[in-house]
Amino acid sequence: MKLLIANRGEIAIRVIRTCRDMNIPTVAVYSEADRNALHTRYADEAILIGPTRASESYLNISALLQAAKTTQSTAIHPGYGFLSENPDFGKAVEDSGLVFIGPRPETMSLFGNKLTARKAAREAGLLVLPGPDQPLSGHPVQSQLGSSLSFPLLVKATAGGGGKGIRLARSQDELADVIDLAREEAISAFGDGTIYLEPLVQKARHIEVQILGDGKGQILTFGERECSIQRRHQKLIEESPASELSPEERSCIITAAHRLGSTMNYRSLGTVEFLMDQNRQFYFIEVNPRIQVEHPVTEMVSGVDLVQEQIQLAITGKIDLSQSDINPQGAAIEARILAEDPEAGFMPTVGEISYLKEPGGPGIRVDSALYQGMEVGSDYDSLLSKVIAWGEDRQSAIKRLKRGLKEYQIGGLKTDLVFLSQILESHPYQTGNIDTTFLDDFEPKELIPEETLTRYAAVATALHIHNKRKSKELQDSGDINPWRQKAWQEQTKAGS
Repeated sequence: MKLLIANRGEIAIRVIRTCRDMNIPTVAVYSEADRNALHTRYADEAILIGPTRASESYLNISALLQAAKTTQSTAIHPGYGFLSENPDFGKAVEDSGLVFIGPRPETMSLFGNKLTARKAAREAGLLVLPGPDQPLSGHPVQSQLGSSLSFPLLVKATAGGGGKGIRLARSQDELADVIDLAREEAISAFGDGTIYLEPLVQKARHIEVQILGDGKGQILTFGERECSIQRRHQKLIEESPASELSPEERSCIITAAHRLGSTMNYRSLGTVEFLMDQNRQFYFIEVNPRIQVEHPVTEMVSGVDLVQEQIQLAITGKIDLSQSDINPQGAAIEARILAEDPEAGFMPTVGEISYLKEPGGPGIRVDSALYQGMEVGSDYDSLLSKVIAWGEDRQSAIKRLKRGLKEYQIGGLKTDLVFLSQILESHPYQTGNIDTTFLDDFEPKELIPEETLTRYAAVATALHIHNKRKSKELQDSGDINPWRQKAWQEQTKAGS
């Protein structure tokens, strides 16, 4: 078997590492912009698939299939993002006689459309948010709202994920403009402008369940993850297990995810996502039919290599684990390191990484594709790396993650490292008082500007040198009168 990874960055390296453990040769693909990317060096082979533009490289199905043929690969792993949820890609891979490491194409098609996913979940007995199961047909929309929907509400793309194509309408007056914006973003991101309406769950918690299915009805669950710390519907910090859930609530949500996976004869890894309202009621929102960015927190608490299980299932057609083999221990938290400037409205940042020191020590894992001298551009997602911390309990995991973020040093461009630390240090996060609106009310501590810190350092250095010289002058003069030395020390303190 030879595996081609149809992706880039940290997830490509993540898959390559597991393949090394399994003695499976790997092929990395890259665009012109990624000629010097780290994943091209980690793989056994690397092949150019096109220009920088993703539509001509990482989203180019024919180029990827040709790369697999040229390198005599026998299987393709899509990672996350790009074509990972594209049923046409999965079908094209299987029609070419290759193994697609993911769900069946028809399953991806069903869950790739949030409206058909809602219908399937409802038929499986899961509670679904109110609203129509039909897309929004056009203006005027008042007649399509129905009695179950009221403002504020969400305008959402039926395709894709990653927080794209989702807009909030607070009133009827702004609904038309919000619809146009959501459609435009959805077309740009997914090539599909189909949208629908969904009620906004105020102060909701975003909780998801990791499943693995063999495609024949066997479903394993790996516990739940809390993903409520989000910015513009994009996750920043994830943890497992979710805090402040009763055993009954945990059992309820895991059972619901298992039921849906079993009903659909789900194959491969998947994530069933829910919102929990202030009355602690769970509502199904979607299924992500792929590996998730946040999968490491589940691996840390379960001790299971999810990528290995995913690949092994694709090879053999069966799952070797049983549910009794999965016994989560402790707590794990993941923070996403982004090339974004929190002080400038989270604008993307670019530049060369002039210095790099990644954290380590007990309980710390770093999933990264960074190296010193690497050029970070704006062509792809801003995710640079992930820091994951494990501890015996949530507080221990928080302490370790705080240490890891403080140890992490990335020179040459601004990141969200400090901002993430401030979230972890806040009282609401420490006590588990979190929901999807957390960052709306979050007020980080004011940071000292970098130029001010530089000036302070220069003054402190100059004063230190002055003191050493003065001390040496006193010693060289032979004047060791303790009273003069005491007076000089007091004068130095007053001057500082």
